[in-house]
Order: sequence, then C-alpha cells, then structure tokens
Amino acid sequence: MDQCLLFLVLLLMGNGLCQQEEVCSKSVINSCDDCIRSGPYCVWCQQLNFTKAGEQEAARCDTQAQLIERGCKREEIVSPKNNLTIVKKDPLSTSFNQQEPVQLSPQKISLRLRPGLSTTFTVSFKRVQGYPVDLYYLMDLSYSMKDDLANVKELGKDLFEALKNITANAQIGFGAFVDKTVLPYTNTNKEKLQKPCDENDQQCQAAFGYRHVLSMTPKEEEFKRKVTEQFISGNLDSPEGSLDAMMQAAVCGDKIGWRNSSTRLIVLTTDAGFHMAGDGKLAGILEPNDEHCHMENNLYTKSIEMDYPSVGQLAMQLEKNNIQPIFAVTKNVEIVYKHLSKMIPKSEVGVLSSDSKNVVQLIESAYNRLSSKVTVTHDNLPDNVRVVYTPKCNHAGPAGDSEGVCDNVHVGQEISFDVTVTADSCMKDKSFTIRPLGIKDTLTVTLSTNCECQCDDPHDSSHPHCNGKGRVTCGICSCSESFVGQFCKCSIGDKDERSLRASCQRQNGTECEGRGDCVCGRCQCHTTVSGSNYHGDFCECDDEHCEKFQNKLCGGHGKCNCDRCECNPGYEGSACQCTVSENACRTLNNTICYGRGTCKCNRCECKEGYQPPLCETCLGCPDLCKTKLNCIECLGFNSGPFKKNCSVACNKSIYPDMVDQFTIQSKQCQQKDTEGCWIKFRLEQLVGEDNYRAEILKQRDCPEPPSVTAIIGGSIVSVALIGIILLMIIKLLIYIKDLKEWRKFENEKKKSKWAEADNPLFQNATTTVSNPTFTGE
Repeated sequence: MDQCLLFLVLLLMGNGLCQQEEVCSKSVINSCDDCIRSGPYCVWCQQLNFTKAGEQEAARCDTQAQLIERGCKREEIVSPKNNLTIVKKDPLSTSFNQQEPVQLSPQKISLRLRPGLSTTFTVSFKRVQGYPVDLYYLMDLSYSMKDDLANVKELGKDLFEALKNITANAQIGFGAFVDKTVLPYTNTNKEKLQKPCDENDQQCQAAFGYRHVLSMTPKEEEFKRKVTEQFISGNLDSPEGSLDAMMQAAVCGDKIGWRNSSTRLIVLTTDAGFHMAGDGKLAGILEPNDEHCHMENNLYTKSIEMDYPSVGQLAMQLEKNNIQPIFAVTKNVEIVYKHLSKMIPKSEVGVLSSDSKNVVQLIESAYNRLSSKVTVTHDNLPDNVRVVYTPKCNHAGPAGDSEGVCDNVHVGQEISFDVTVTADSCMKDKSFTIRPLGIKDTLTVTLSTNCECQCDDPHDSSHPHCNGKGRVTCGICSCSESFVGQFCKCSIGDKDERSLRASCQRQNGTECEGRGDCVCGRCQCHTTVSGSNYHGDFCECDDEHCEKFQNKLCGGHGKCNCDRCECNPGYEGSACQCTVSENACRTLNNTICYGRGTCKCNRCECKEGYQPPLCETCLGCPDLCKTKLNCIECLGFNSGPFKKNCSVACNKSIYPDMVDQFTIQSKQCQQKDTEGCWIKFRLEQLVGEDNYRAEILKQRDCPEPPSVTAIIGGSIVSVALIGIILLMIIKLLIYIKDLKEWRKFENEKKKSKWAEADNPLFQNATTTVSNPTFTGE
C-alpha cells in the first residue's frame, strides 16, 4: 500500500501537479514596463479594446492564463523572455600541449534576464592529462628544525620522482623563513643577529624574516645545490613568520617563477604556530600588511616595517593567484593548521614525522586530494543577483548558492555543473566570474535585465483608437498635449490637468481609489473581476468585499452594498448570519436584557459595565447607597445639596411610588446625611439602566443638641481654673529659681577664706598728744 502511495506521489510530481503556482502580485501599474517589473509571471495584453468601458488599464497586467481566460489573444500577450548567448566556447582539452589547455567550458556567456525569472546553463570541466605543476617548498629554518633541514637536503631526487609520477612538466622552487628580526621575536643583540643559534653550532646563518632561495626550475641538481647551501637560523618565541613568507610567495609571482598554465602548490613545512595580523604591535609595528611584493636581493625588505597579514588577506591572495597550500606540520601543531585550512579554500594538512622523512609521501597524497576535488565558485556578485550550483557527477556535494563541489574526479574525467542565475531587480551590463578554485580557467558572465516591453505598435501618431488625439503604446493611448482620458476624449483646455485629477481624489488619496479612471474631473469606475461595478463618487464602494458567513457573501441572506451587508427581512448581523429572534435575550419579567442592552443575533449586547448573558449585574459600578444618598435625603427629608431641584435631579432615577415594577435585586442602606444624621433606606433595582425604587424610613437618628448654659458656665469655670493653675505654676517657678540662687550663695560663702593682712591704705597718725596732768594711774 505504501509503495502504491509513493508511486502515485512521484507520478503527480512528474506531471507537474506539484509545481509552484504562477502568481502576478500587482502594485501600481500604469504601463507595460510597470507590469513586467512587478513579478516574473506578470504579462501584458496589448490587444486593443481589451479593457471594458471605464476599466483601468492595469487590468491588462496578469498571468498569461488569466489574460487568455479573459479573452486576450495569445499573440497579443507581451512577455519578455530570458535570453542566453554563449559568446565563447572552446572545446575541452584532452591532454596538455604547448598551447594553453582548456579545462573549463564555456568561457564567456551573455545573459539578458527577466527580473525574478531564473535561467540555468551548464558548465563543463575536465582535468587535463599531464597538466604542469609548480611546487614551491617553503621551509621553517628556526633552530628546532635543524634535523629536518638535514633530511630535506637529501629530498631532491625523491621529490622530483614523485612530481614526475604526477606530470612530466614539473618545476620546483625553494624559500625559507624564520621571523621578524626585532624584539620580542628575535634577539637584537648585534652578535645574536649574526649568529642566533647555539654557541656550539658553527653552521648558523644570520637572522632573517623571509628569503627566496630558488626560483622555479625543472633541474634536480640545481634544487639540491641551493638547498645544501642553506643553514639553520633562530629566533626567540615559538610562533614563526610563516604568513609573511606565504604572502610574499603568492604576490611576487615574477620572482618566484609561477607559470601561467600550471597547478601552483606551496608546501609549508614547520613545527610551530604562526604570527598573524595584530601581533606586530608587540614590536611597535603598526602599519597593516599591504599585500604587495617587497623583495630585493631575494629578501623581504618590509619585514620589520609592516605587520603580519591576516588570514583573510592571505586566503584572498592565494585564491586570486590560484595557489593551493599544503601544510606539512608536526603533530603538536596539527590542530592549529587544520583550523587554518578551514579558512583557506583548496588547502590540505599533513603530519610530518619528527625528522620530516615522510614529506614526499605527504606532498603526493595531499596533491591527489586537492586535484581530485573540483570546487566551482564565483567572485563578487552584483547586487540583487543570486547563483546556485548543482553538481552533476558521481561524488557530488549538495547544491549551494556559494559553490559546487565534485569529489574523486580522475584525470580525463569530464564533469559538469548546472548554474542557475537569478536577477531580482533591473540592471545594465554587470559581470562576474565563475571558476574552479586553484585553476586558471574562468567563465565570464555578462548580465543585463529585460525590463522594457517590446510592443509592435503602429507608427500613426493620431490613431483612431485614441480619437485621433494620440498614439497607441502597447495597447493603451498616449494622448497628445491638451488631451487626457482613456481614449484622449477630454480636452483640458485652459484648465490644469492636475486640478482635474485632484477632484478625483478623496482626502488627497489615490486617484479614484485605484478603481477607476479620472475622465475630465470625474471618476469612471472599473468593473471587478466577477463583473460587478465599483461605485461611489471616488469608486470607493464595491459589492464583493462584505463579510462572509459559511463562505457565502452576507451569509447568503442579504445584499452587499459598499462593503456592508443589507440583510433580507428576518435576518440580521454583520454578515446576515442570524435569524431575527429575542428568545435568548428575554428575562424573567419578559423584558429584553433588563433594559440595559440590545438584543442582536439572539444575544444581549450590554451597555458599559453590565455583564452578559442578560446584563443583570454591573461590574465596576459605584456603591448605590452612596451615589443615591443625596436624592434620598432631598426626597425623604427635603434637605441636602439637591434640596432646591430635587424633582429635576432625582425623579428620573428613583420612583418611590412605583410598586408594580419587577425588582431585580434590593439592598439595605444606612448612610450619614449632610446634617450628620443616620438615614436608613432600602433600594430596589428595577428594570432599566438607572431605575430604582426607594423605601425610606421617615425617622432619622440625629444626635441631641448641646446645652448652651452648661457650655457657657463650664467655659467660665474652665478659664478661671486654668488662670489659677497658670499663676501657681509661675509662682512655683519663681520660688524654685530664688531657692536655687540662695543655695548657690550659701555654698560660695562657705568656700571663702578671710585674709588678716594689713590694709595698704591705712597710715598711722603723725601727731602725738600727751596729757601732762595724766599720772598714769
């Protein structure tokens, strides 16, 4: 059963039943050009008299199926198509010869595309037998690579034999690097710069950043001689200047000797990590790498003036110059270089043995992996252009919008890629390049768009279809000066055309709401797709966009008029979905929603605050006892703020004598009036929004009035008593103060000591008087 269902699904898909539906999403359409720019499936009918009287010319724009269904002849439909022209297509080469081999075909394509409508073409690729290989051996000559250098000096024969197994046309070059000759990378002591190695090591060359040793050569002996002349050097820190060296090897093509038609390989051998952009700041080097060649006498001259390149800069130059790096590194830095390889397209990582003896096998296997993997991609695309690659090979990667990959491609095997190009907007004469990574061959795609209609218009400038006052352009009239209208029948004379059109705009909006034509200052409304007419002074009404019920306009029980349903007798609701009935709205006293709402579609629509289903209770309403207190006071006791207009203010909501009304609910109240008396009353809520019956107790509970005589007498006694108390308090305070002063005096008196000294002012008498008669007895 499941197999049958699967077969049926595949059959339906094969018959195109699952294809995407063609839709034309129209916006503002005033011409054929506007139409085809609206979407890839929009086409234009240039047939004369295709539109009905008063119908807007935008009706000429739709999908082809819709226009044919509405009566447009197929030959009158304008639909620009995609155009693909192969400008250059040299055949693929089978083997390498002295001429330039061709591995990618075609080489030049010109596309003229309809915006949004994609086109697909096929690109073929074949690996040429015996394609030249240029290998540049770039070696780390820091002191830790001393034993590796001894082995590399013996590699010449094995390396050339391995290359000859790949191609008969191979060349090899050699370069070396250490690091920048400044602190903190290298010891800048004069003696250490000349001999940075261990003191016991006599064969040591001076410190350097990058040195080009041997340009590309097919001679084995020359390679062996040049490598033999090299000696180890040294530096301070562990990371090396390998990115500096690779950048110069990539951009100094004439000095390295890269051939135009060759597979270019850089084999980097090292046992350490690498410095990259920003590390130069440690040595005060702030100038960014400029990605240019700076080699004199085979030495990198800007090593101490220019920062290391970034990984992105290096990757871009390697790709630009079709160079594929092979990182032959020791086990301790394998992870580092695998991460680097992920950021550099078409690169491989191999693990060296401790003495680098396996480097030849490593290079051979890495080259096979690189050359058997074909990756087709593009350079910078123009804005709003999309490219998708679909590989057609045995070991194809998934389709992608950045690249297409075929793996395990053998020499002489032809593979292909379907390239789908889509332009999403109008443009003129843009181009981009498609090429396999690491291969010189390219495909140049020139792209422009087809955004104009090419209509077969008559040359008559006074066409009868335009009332002799204009010419026909793609089926519509282009009126002569001073004439307007669908068929140029309106002469604007001295009146400005803008003012005529303004009278067709509602609140400065769209002319005739986009549903009609402004003819001599009045809207001529179009017909809808179903054949009914738009109407209104500004064509603002139609009879098709009313609310639906059960997928029927106005529920099938009314007529749509200007976007609103006019229901047949016996039906109501916004979509005439309800029969007229009040059964569910009736209350116990046979009222409708207790007089606090309206019954629509047999349901109560309550006024604000009252709650469904029957609007019986009020949520959030204020306390009735407090809100009706003033009316109760004036009606029952002729007092309070409503005393002067009690009948006007209160008789419309409180009916004391209404006894035959249905009571919804009642409430006992006790409130204090404006005179401070307690009033007791009962409120009965009646049918309606603000109707109450009040039962008021005629007696108020008021406090007894105070005794005037007692108040006056009490006041006099209280004042006298308070005066006496105040005098006693004052007397007490004076006594306390005097007592305090007396005690202080007594204390000071006791503490004083009287002196018995002579008075300095006293003088003895100077005259002595004697009584001569005094005998002394």
